Amino acid sequence: MRVYKTGEIRNVAVVGHGASGKTSLVDALAFVAGTSKRHGSVKDGTALTDYTPDEIERKYSINLAIGVAEWMDTKLNVIDTPGYLDFTGEALAGVYAADGAVVVVSATGGVEVGTEKVWDYCEARGVPRLFFISLMDKEHAGFEKVYGQIKDRLTPKVIPVEIPVGEGPDFHGIINLFSKKCHMYKKGTKAGEYEEVDVPAEYEARFERYSKELIERIAETDDTLLERYLGGEEIGRDEAIKAMKAGMAKGELFPLFCGAAELTYGTRALLSKMVELLPAPHERPPVEAQKWGSAERLTLRAEDGGPFVAQVFKTISEPHVGDVTYFRVYSGTVKNGQDVYNAPRAAVEKLNHLCVSIGKDRSEIAELHAGDIGVVAKLRDTHTNDTLSTREAPIVLHKIPFPEPVITVAIEVKQRGEEEKLSNGLHKLHEEDPTFQHEYNAELGQTLIRGLGERHLEIIVGRLARKYGVHAVTTKPKVAYRETFRGKAEGQGKHKKQTGGRGQYGDCWIRIAPLPRGSGVQFVDEIVGGVIPRQYIPAVERGIQEAAARGPVAGYPVVDFKAELYDGSYHDVDSNEMSFKMAGILAFRNVSPNCKPVLLEPIMEVEVWTPDEYQGAVMGDLSSRRGHILGTEKDGRLTKVKALVPEAELDRYATTLHSLTHGRGTYRAKFHVYQEVPPEVAHRVIEARKKELEEAKAS
Repeated sequence: MRVYKTGEIRNVAVVGHGASGKTSLVDALAFVAGTSKRHGSVKDGTALTDYTPDEIERKYSINLAIGVAEWMDTKLNVIDTPGYLDFTGEALAGVYAADGAVVVVSATGGVEVGTEKVWDYCEARGVPRLFFISLMDKEHAGFEKVYGQIKDRLTPKVIPVEIPVGEGPDFHGIINLFSKKCHMYKKGTKAGEYEEVDVPAEYEARFERYSKELIERIAETDDTLLERYLGGEEIGRDEAIKAMKAGMAKGELFPLFCGAAELTYGTRALLSKMVELLPAPHERPPVEAQKWGSAERLTLRAEDGGPFVAQVFKTISEPHVGDVTYFRVYSGTVKNGQDVYNAPRAAVEKLNHLCVSIGKDRSEIAELHAGDIGVVAKLRDTHTNDTLSTREAPIVLHKIPFPEPVITVAIEVKQRGEEEKLSNGLHKLHEEDPTFQHEYNAELGQTLIRGLGERHLEIIVGRLARKYGVHAVTTKPKVAYRETFRGKAEGQGKHKKQTGGRGQYGDCWIRIAPLPRGSGVQFVDEIVGGVIPRQYIPAVERGIQEAAARGPVAGYPVVDFKAELYDGSYHDVDSNEMSFKMAGILAFRNVSPNCKPVLLEPIMEVEVWTPDEYQGAVMGDLSSRRGHILGTEKDGRLTKVKALVPEAELDRYATTLHSLTHGRGTYRAKFHVYQEVPPEVAHRVIEARKKELEEAKAS
């Protein structure tokens, strides 16, 4: 593959809901352009950009991947992104690496939750977009219906540039409103070839209606054109395309195309319009950056003459290769074998075997110009979201704002002794995928993994086994319960042990009283007259603290109480720190059961975003989880419901919300307060805890 200059590059993210035909479209575009030698298929596991064992087995995209199409002396870096919500981090990375997007909408499924999600990502990023209604050859395909949905649910600024001839199995042609010609396809077309004919008579009225709408909408974006159009002048094709490109850059127009990727119908026109309508890297606004180690801000343009700056937007680990790093050059050029600098990690990296990626194949390239996308293997210290620059001009870019995980499960190895392998594997998987997080929680004694959905975590567990040889199972995460007191009590703790020679003696009297929630544990020294020597008092406090780690109700840590040490006695010879620490432990154990101990549970502040039609179901479900609804408010297209819900009731909530709202609801939860557990729930928790402690003792 030849080296392309900045003006000859288009970076295009192909986004949309799962199963809308994105991967088939990317495969067809690369094949029709001649960059890929085989027309693959998702069904057969041969698609250009779905090549990992996970994707071939499941028949849907999981990772971002790149297919290249060379067309009209331009290199199109076509970024195929997954459509399912569990992998939206990959879609977001694709949108951030791109300068434009093709939003694929299924002619049968229409606008779905994934379409709305990626549309919002593109809106936030401000990238010019065009729509492609795919699967026009499938049963129940409906161009008009989908066009209406896009208008209603995404943007009223959508405008068809093509209309289909026939729908479903009868789909055999596309009328181009710019050229005013009809592209007729023959069965068995290999690479999108067509015969150009006049608009069929039965489509004349429809063509006139759409053609008029298109020219009017284009003219509205430019005062000069509008004046000429209203004056009855005809606007030429080149002028119309130039005006449409300008309108797209300002977010005033979103052209709509259609086709059938498996048959390659509509691919040639789409390739041409991606080149003509989507911006080259230097036509996009400059990106903001910061000089590493200083507060100096700067803006970077996609120019060869600028300092070299690139951002890693994807890392994938491949067997026998190691880490493979995908990066986008934002400024300057980079040559094969060049040393680059990762300033925040103070690491020098050598870009050996600099490549361009076409699906799983990579072809080595001499250099990359500003705006291009490259791939390199075996970087030691560089991961997703890192910036590469030079030692002379160390620069960092804003990080891609990956979505936060919404689901947490515990994970444990099937075979003892594999804990370290598990930890290393999880660390590697997080470096590949920042939306996946993990931690070991010492209090719960569990390794917790977090992701964007059950499907996401299922794939993580599968990768652990396949890539790192760690066989693990997921379990329910434990809840960090607490205990506290509602009453006061006092009593003695006496530790007395007489063996041959020196004995042990410690004696203390304490009062325990409750404190307001969130006060922690307070120790008060009320000893007078030296009944316990000064040096032993801290030992009593340590004993109380240690004993409070396992409370009288169910062995959970005790919080929010005051312990007063007010009396005691000692022995000149037998007393020591250890004896008084034991006395403190015994005093707490003796007194705490008389202080009306109760169980506390963590309460989360939950915010749920849902379409209005599911608001009642969402609120009903939260109430059934012992939730307390705080209120609702409008938030853009959605309604935000705020509630306080016990953490114990939120296990797998993401899955329930997904099914309640047909995938359109999202939520986030943060810790709010510890609150007393209702008696009937407390009884269940205590019984389960008793069993857990007995099992732990037995093993």
